[in-house]
Amino acid sequence: MDSMQWLALVVFAVTILVVITNWIDGALAALIGVAVMVWVGVMSEIEAFNYVDWNVMAILISIWIIAHYFGRSGVPSWLSVQAMTLSGGRPGFLVMILAFLAGIISMFVDNVVTILMMVPVALPLARALKIPATPLVLMIGFAANFMGTALLLGDLPPQMLHSVSGVEFGGFIWQFGRPSSFPILVVTFIITLAAMYAYGFRGLARVSLKDTGVEAKIENPLFASVVVGWFLLTVFAMSIREVLNVKLGFIAMTGAITLVLLLELLGERVKKEAGEFEEAVQGLEWKAIFFYVALFALVGGLEKTKIIEQLAHAITPLFSENYALGATLFYWITVPIVGLVEHDAYILTFLYAIRDLKDSAGVEPWPLWWMLVWAGTLGSNLTIAGAPALYVALTICEKEEDRKVSLREFLSWSIPFTLVATFVCYVLGMLIWVLPYAK
Repeated sequence: MDSMQWLALVVFAVTILVVITNWIDGALAALIGVAVMVWVGVMSEIEAFNYVDWNVMAILISIWIIAHYFGRSGVPSWLSVQAMTLSGGRPGFLVMILAFLAGIISMFVDNVVTILMMVPVALPLARALKIPATPLVLMIGFAANFMGTALLLGDLPPQMLHSVSGVEFGGFIWQFGRPSSFPILVVTFIITLAAMYAYGFRGLARVSLKDTGVEAKIENPLFASVVVGWFLLTVFAMSIREVLNVKLGFIAMTGAITLVLLLELLGERVKKEAGEFEEAVQGLEWKAIFFYVALFALVGGLEKTKIIEQLAHAITPLFSENYALGATLFYWITVPIVGLVEHDAYILTFLYAIRDLKDSAGVEPWPLWWMLVWAGTLGSNLTIAGAPALYVALTICEKEEDRKVSLREFLSWSIPFTLVATFVCYVLGMLIWVLPYAK
């Protein structure tokens, strides 16, 4: 490695270390890291700008705007109350149903937004059925973080995979004649929820639903229908992107802009629920957006100096000699790492490394790409360091119960959840993806 490569690597490593330790705000640290790379000559400011995948940024911002209106529609509250009715007063079933709902929503909506939607309406149900708040909220957090990689829209890792590999919406459901992310993660999710029910919720006593006083109705059916319908229409349009022949980000942005326009045209009939457009813009996770922009640029600096190419060369023997063993080691090394570090940077770096692995050594990338994003997502549920969304869930737990949730208590839920999920997904991933390519 030459001096410029060492410089790029040091800046990248120090930046990620500062993000992990939260010494200063993560978004600020990432932006400073990009500025340092530019000033020391690793890349120019124009190259830094061009390394950012603005298509992915457009997807994130647009879906968050639509999710803002979805959260105000009353649909999440209504679904939660239906979940209580469906549970028949069995608290353990209610927790599983709410976690399942959170997982389904997070396939289309950012995991932090999903938690902020679901938890406020779940807590009154928990009080009514005498469920401890911490296990319930943590299960919603784990589930929201879990299912974001099932489809293309819910989280950054699948969008980064789309950016690097070009995989389309349908590729997350069925690819190369075999099931891919959606069916594999749904099966894994159901098995994990069943295991967690047996682990911590089966013994909760049944509670009568009479006199719970919990109810929810959709205050403005017109507003809710427009938002949900437009959301589904946008998702459908994104699923046929190849037919429309435009970028996913443009489709998502068109959906968000036309939804806002339609709500403006409906005027007073939806004004109370929709609020002002400024509120939707102000509600965006701007720090997260700046962090993701900087993350693409930081990894771009590694790519510019050919560090990622060298990384690909270094790990080539791992897969060329024994593909199945290499994929296994790669998967189980990833799980604990992303449990301790912010997983998006790790995933993006190795997405590029696997791409270069294909170009330099002819190693089939797709089983490795899938195993990377699955391990990188599921393993991040281990601690709040790996998944910032869990920090949000933990903060809500402590506020609701007016006490500090100990690390031991948190790990008593996160470790079994993560172990079951990663093991089941590993078995399915090996059988369906890795072993057929290892022959």
